[in-house]
Amino acid sequence: MSNPVKELENAVKQLSEDQLQSFRDWFDRFDAKKWDEKIEKDCASGKLDSLIDRAIAEHKDGKTKQL
Repeated sequence: MSNPVKELENAVKQLSEDQLQSFRDWFDRFDAKKWDEKIEKDCASGKLDSLIDRAIAEHKDGKTKQL
């Protein structure tokens, strides 16, 4: 049975420095896009509502500070 993660690890180990940098750049963009999609999905589903409500309440109570 193949293990895709191990196959990727082995492939990455074979990359030249330039190829590795290109892979890092691509993966950073890929990972950021996936993160954004997850946040958007969680926000749309209401998963973040309690955090938002708590943050607003703390701000109204003066428990926040200017950055």
